[in-house]
Amino acid sequence: MGGGSPMQTVLSAPGVNDGKVVSFTLDAATDEKDTVAGLIRSIIATSSPAQRTAFHVFHINTVVDLFSAWRRTLPDVRPYYAVKCNPDPALDPGRAGRAGRRAVLALGVGVGGIPPGANRSNVYANPCKAEPHLEYAAEAGVALATYDTESEVAKVARCHPRCELLLRLKGPDGGTTGGDLMNKYGAHAHEVSPLLRAAQRAGVAVAGVSFHVGSPVSRVDVYRGATNSARAAFDAAVALGMPPMRVLDIGGGFRAGAAFDEAAAVINDALADVFGDLLPCVEVIAEPGRYFAETAFTLAARVIGKRVRGEARECWIDDGLYGSLNNVLMDHKVPRPRPLAGACPGEKTYASTVFGPTCDSRDLVVTGYQLPEMCVGDWLVFDNMGAYSTGAGSKFNGFDISEMKIYVAYSS
Repeated sequence: MGGGSPMQTVLSAPGVNDGKVVSFTLDAATDEKDTVAGLIRSIIATSSPAQRTAFHVFHINTVVDLFSAWRRTLPDVRPYYAVKCNPDPALDPGRAGRAGRRAVLALGVGVGGIPPGANRSNVYANPCKAEPHLEYAAEAGVALATYDTESEVAKVARCHPRCELLLRLKGPDGGTTGGDLMNKYGAHAHEVSPLLRAAQRAGVAVAGVSFHVGSPVSRVDVYRGATNSARAAFDAAVALGMPPMRVLDIGGGFRAGAAFDEAAAVINDALADVFGDLLPCVEVIAEPGRYFAETAFTLAARVIGKRVRGEARECWIDDGLYGSLNNVLMDHKVPRPRPLAGACPGEKTYASTVFGPTCDSRDLVVTGYQLPEMCVGDWLVFDNMGAYSTGAGSKFNGFDISEMKIYVAYSS
């Protein structure tokens, strides 16, 4: 990292310093969520009526703090941010292309998931890639990619022969509630040697091994089993007379907080026990996405419609399941909206249904959820909205997720 504080480094990064940056004071005596809610009220108050539509606040201090926690807890594992989780320009180094890097990379984090830029700070971590994408990766200088089929080896040999490969292994079941990748990606144990031989025959170098146990992981013990499988693949390469592997990618699935600490303890022990003799010569990397993004983003959505049916209440907001709340569908997100105005002690609440803005009846955010009386023009706040939200929205029914504003906020 360059000179100055981590925050100064981040704020000077392309994608941050050329975006909408707002600052606020974080009072140690005030809950952070309440402070962010105050910032949201300030943004709304200073916006024109035409601009008062759903938006996100990205609290960039959260990413800085999480990176510091990562370095303390997993000091020997370099994080490569998984771009697919949230491709916002202030968070996604890949959007910079050849022009520069973004906030996360400014901290010393690599990029995983797409072929956007140059050098070893990028891993093309999709095991099945379109040929034009591989050709662009070659042009851009991305020289490390994953594979788990013989057809991928042949494709890389044709389109990007200087690319080094990571053999993607099928990891144990991580007990995930959201993104289970086991059926789509990963080589089984009996496929490892044939896939290594395929690369050997094609003259494509295999730099190491990768695995991903799903996201978010609830059974952290699976990292030990996956690490054992990775060591077996390292040993298989030696048995085939291949050059020693030098990269181990332990994937993602991390969630900030106590769950991360538990996972890190298992990973550190497994690396010491299973790879202890190789670690001086092996670079260990990971692919955190939600770890950095999830808790850093807060959504503010405006109530645009209301219906009363007896004691039940229904309202429509200007974001929904086809927008940034698509994480309800694809990531099993359970929204917990709260009124921006806050709740008054003793205020009556109603069993409420909150719809998104599209014409699809399945665009339903919550139902039977207790909320106070909401009126058109009121706002609802959704916390922890950074993972698999804006990156997977659509333009369905004319509501374009790309038009949603994201305010980059930093606190002092």
